[in-house]
Amino acid sequence: MQNPIITKEVFQFLRELEKNNTREWFTDNKPRFKEIETGVKGFFAALMEHMKQHDDIEKMKMFRIYRDVRFSKDKSPYKLHLAGSYSRAGARLRGGYYVHLKPGGSFIATGFWDPNKEDLLRIRKELELDADAFRKVIYDKKFKKIWGDLEGDEVKTAPKGFNKEHSNIDLIKKKQFIFVRKFSDMEVLSKDFLGLVDESFRAIRPYFDLMSEILTTNLNGESLLD
Repeated sequence: MQNPIITKEVFQFLRELEKNNTREWFTDNKPRFKEIETGVKGFFAALMEHMKQHDDIEKMKMFRIYRDVRFSKDKSPYKLHLAGSYSRAGARLRGGYYVHLKPGGSFIATGFWDPNKEDLLRIRKELELDADAFRKVIYDKKFKKIWGDLEGDEVKTAPKGFNKEHSNIDLIKKKQFIFVRKFSDMEVLSKDFLGLVDESFRAIRPYFDLMSEILTTNLNGESLLD
């Protein structure tokens, strides 16, 4: 069976929405949107089935197009993209996957974009102790060809309790540990897009395996799950 695709109608609708971001326009075009939403959700679901062949995926979520404008200066009611996320299963697996579809701005991301304070401290303590295994994974040539460099917000100098002169401070000061891969509109609309995304997510496994090991053990390497 052929993989589902992202159709050109998806980007066409989002371009029109950018020019007509009003409730009136959206209401008039809601039947059209629901058809597009169903198609994209089918793509996300098919991607999850592929991912389950190489990872333990607990759930898939497609984000709503409606913006929460309560605390925003921008009162535009609708997002100008469609997106979905995937959660890995169980306490033993960590990290997640994200797909973002937008004309001229599509990308996928993976890693740890909002670790809780306990996980963040554990990661930093590991990197303070020894970052060799971490660097070996993220600097691997095949890995970098797909995912490029580690990204994410960071503190300016050093987190509280850490030496700003530490040899691994470039990693320790990170608040997020994510990787991003961008795609052109032509790539997103191609019949190969689902395979490209799945292949990319498959390639992140050495990173996830290492991070799962770090986050489920203490600094002595003893399991925290027992």
